[in-house]
Amino acid sequence: MFVDTHCHFDFPPFIYDIEDSFSRAVKAGVTDIIVPAVGIENFERVYLLAQQHPHLYTALGFHPLYIADFLPDHFAKLVVLLQQNSNKCVAIGEIGLDYFVTNAAVKQQQALLIQQLQLAKQYDLPVILHSRKSHDQLAALLRRFDVPKKGVIHGFAGSLSQANAFIRLGYFIGIGGVITYQRAKKTRAVAAQLPLSSLVLETDAPDMPLAGFQGQVNRPERIGLVFEALCNLRQESAEEIVTQLYNNSLQLFNIKKEQTNMAK
Repeated sequence: MFVDTHCHFDFPPFIYDIEDSFSRAVKAGVTDIIVPAVGIENFERVYLLAQQHPHLYTALGFHPLYIADFLPDHFAKLVVLLQQNSNKCVAIGEIGLDYFVTNAAVKQQQALLIQQLQLAKQYDLPVILHSRKSHDQLAALLRRFDVPKKGVIHGFAGSLSQANAFIRLGYFIGIGGVITYQRAKKTRAVAAQLPLSSLVLETDAPDMPLAGFQGQVNRPERIGLVFEALCNLRQESAEEIVTQLYNNSLQLFNIKKEQTNMAK
C-alpha cells in the first residue's frame, strides 16, 4: 500500500475524470493522496476535492514560485479555510523557498514562508516544503521558527548532509521520481543511506516524469515504480520498506487508520 504524499490531483488530466484517475491509482496500490495547493486560485478546488473524496486529503499554502501573484488579502482566505478545522486539511503547503529562478524575490519568499510556518504552529499542522537551491537557508529558518508537527521536504535532491540536517530537525524527506534516473547518482545515494523512518514517497504528478516516461504526464499510479527504484537502492526487504513508508505517511499527516505491522 502506498500514500502518494504529493500529487497535484486537481490539475489536468486528473481533474477531468477524478474517479477514473483514482481507480487507476488504487489498482497500483495507492490508498490515499495528499493534494497540495499552490495558491489562491486552487484553494477552493483542492479543499472541495478532499471533502468529496474519502481518500483525498489537501494541504493549503502559497508556493514560492507564484509569489508575484500573492496579495495580502489572499492570506485571509487561507485563514478562513483553516478555521473550518476540517480533518481533510492535513498540512500547510506547498510552501517554501525557491532560489533557482532568476531574480528570486528572496526577502518576500522568506517573509511569506515565516507567516505560513507560524500558521502551521497555530493550527497544529505539518508543512509540505518546496526547496530548490535553498536547503541551507530553509533549514536555518526552520530552526528559528519551529513547527511542532514538523513536515516533509518535498522532492528532495540535495546532499546527504543537507538531508540529515532536516532529519535532525524532525522533518521527513520526500522521495520521488528523480531516483528512477541512473544519472541522478547523488540523489540515489542519499535515498540509499537515509534512515527509513524519515522517508515518504511522492510522485508530484503531473510533474516530475519518471525515467522511461520523459515527455509524458506523470501519474500517481507510477509511485510503485519509485518504490521499486528505492528497493533496488536499499538493503531492507521490500515488505519492510513499504510498511515503514506507509506508516510514516499516516504519522506525518495524522491520517486515522490502522497502521500496518512491521515485517518480522
